[in-house]
Amino acid sequence: MNRNQRESAVRRLMERASPPVPADLYGDVVRRGSRMLRRRTVARRMMWLLLFAASVAFVVWALTARPWVEPPSTTTPPMTGW
Repeated sequence: MNRNQRESAVRRLMERASPPVPADLYGDVVRRGSRMLRRRTVARRMMWLLLFAASVAFVVWALTARPWVEPPSTTTPPMTGW
């Protein structure tokens, strides 16, 4: 097919009338779309809640375990009585 034939084929496809749509399809689509939006909103809120809980747990662990403090040495006894 050359370019003119392809363009005319595309024009014919675009000018054709769209197929009939069932009357109750719109209501089903709106219902399904709103359900999807609610699920996404709930999932997004749950992810933020999980992130917040993980952050709080990490801060509490860091404050109690103090991983930045070097542990005392246990290989040599303390020098007392010199």
